[in-house]
Amino acid sequence: MTINFNKYENGLVPAIIQDYSTRAVLMLGYMNQEAFNKTQETKRVTFFSRSKNRLWTKGESSGNFLELQDIQVDCDQDALLISVKPEGPTCHTGSDTCWNENNVSNFGFLSELERVITDRKTNQEEDTSYVASLFKGGINKIAQKVGEEAIEVVIEAKDENDSLFLNESADLLFHYLILLQAKGFRLKDVETILKARQK
Repeated sequence: MTINFNKYENGLVPAIIQDYSTRAVLMLGYMNQEAFNKTQETKRVTFFSRSKNRLWTKGESSGNFLELQDIQVDCDQDALLISVKPEGPTCHTGSDTCWNENNVSNFGFLSELERVITDRKTNQEEDTSYVASLFKGGINKIAQKVGEEAIEVVIEAKDENDSLFLNESADLLFHYLILLQAKGFRLKDVETILKARQK
């Protein structure tokens, strides 16, 4: 890995810190060659503090260390993306990130879909949507619908029509998200189980 520490007069390169699991951006710091070397040696992220004018290991006073997982350098060799496992909140304010965001798993569009399902579930008495009607029908109705969609996925998997297979897969996933919430769970709960199985 080649890093151009000489590109800027101060010999520092920006280091973007990202949670290796959730992919949330936690903070931005700066490293010189010495900070980079110490990070690799100790496996705890160390920066060059411009205000203290010295090396500074994140967590040295708070105990909220950033355990190194991976380092990547950008295409210009003058910026770093560092994947970490944070031990506690990253920001000195006590927030998970320096942007005051919660460091939680984000499943992109599926997380947005989960929020819509939650809203339909919460307001099911006033809501006339299909999702609200499933919640009104109870767990048996929702579970039956998941079973039906699962069978349709299996049937389409044996045929050659990729469009039908993908559409049935989308239907299954959609109804499974509803079933999860009917049981009081979310995708993050399933993710936790899968992660535990990796160990």
